[in-house]
Amino acid sequence: MAEPSTLARPYARAAFDYALESEDLAGWSRQLTLLAALVTEQRVGSALSSPSLSSPEQAELVLGLAGDALTRPVQNFLHILAENRRLPLLPAVQQQFERLRAEQEKSVDVEVATAYPLDEALVERLASALGNSLQREVSLNAVVDPSLLGGIVVRAGDLVVDGSVRGRLAQLAGAMNS
Repeated sequence: MAEPSTLARPYARAAFDYALESEDLAGWSRQLTLLAALVTEQRVGSALSSPSLSSPEQAELVLGLAGDALTRPVQNFLHILAENRRLPLLPAVQQQFERLRAEQEKSVDVEVATAYPLDEALVERLASALGNSLQREVSLNAVVDPSLLGGIVVRAGDLVVDGSVRGRLAQLAGAMNS
């Protein structure tokens, strides 16, 4: 069986292309985030996996929970997913949509984990340096990870830069064992 990300890719691309054409990337993003959250809720997920619900009933269940938060094009998209029994793929569709949106907008969400809190000036300098390095607009989220002894771990999409003491010690141990 194919991976969920592989199955979700054409749906994410179609949603993105439509949203881009209609100049509503932010609106689609909000609505796909809502739908992904709905289908990952345990009771909704189990209802969607029930063979007793037909595809239209599955779509109506999710539409009923979303209320008036969905535009007509997103409702149509939801019906297509339901017809193809792909509603459980909504979280993967949403993630891929966000990746496509970030590429289009030349932006990236970066998480920086440190052992101690960073002051605001350092966060701004770090965001600027990462923006120059990645050639993107950086939205930086600084988090404190008490399990780090020191150093920094940077996550930007698929890129992970481990400059932590633990990471350096693991590299050293690996080099010594090889």
